[in-house]
Amino acid sequence: MPAPPPPLNCPPGLEYLTQIDQLLIHQQIELLEVLTGFETSNKYEIKNSLGQRIYFAAEDTDCCTRNCCGPSRPFTMRILDNMGREVITLERPLRCTSCCFPCCLQEIEIQAPPGVPVGYVTQTWHPCLPKFTLQNERREDVLRITGPCIVCSCCADVDFEIKSLDDKYVVGKISKQWTGLVRELFTDVDNFGIQFPLDLDVKMKAAMLGACFLIDFMFFEMTRSEQRAGMW
Repeated sequence: MPAPPPPLNCPPGLEYLTQIDQLLIHQQIELLEVLTGFETSNKYEIKNSLGQRIYFAAEDTDCCTRNCCGPSRPFTMRILDNMGREVITLERPLRCTSCCFPCCLQEIEIQAPPGVPVGYVTQTWHPCLPKFTLQNERREDVLRITGPCIVCSCCADVDFEIKSLDDKYVVGKISKQWTGLVRELFTDVDNFGIQFPLDLDVKMKAAMLGACFLIDFMFFEMTRSEQRAGMW
């Protein structure tokens, strides 16, 4: 039986997202970074629940930005399908990282296709909890994301719940998956899982992918010395 046609407003290249309710994001190990501690551009495989690769994501930044700004760096993340076509572009500007200043908080723009904004993820100020708001292309709030008070991936997964705007219903989650002591201690390679409703607007599914990368850089993209200090 042939698959149903995608919705009319589905951006090109995102048709497959309409058929799934889960994504797995696996960061690739960069040997140069492991051996030298020199920050290289991040690369990720995006897979379905069966472990089949459906997209590939590559950070587009220069060497100076990566090694001077660290996890706070602005970046462009280019997401390509298996044919090598860029179907999603994520743009993160340089913003304030201090929780003491609720202005210029973190944000990422989701474009699909490149150059056409379809959503935004904006940090919501809170003194204790990591909070974000998912917005559509018109900057209208659609969903919220709330993380734990202590974001630590020591020996357990870390869940960021995706909720309705009134916080009454949990509709999905973004999970930082524990990858084992050796990998967590000696690399900054991270694995994530994203769960969302099957019938969710495909543009919001793409926005959740953007939220996952923003969360990775904000909370889990640490230098090796920072990781060791955090582990012990």
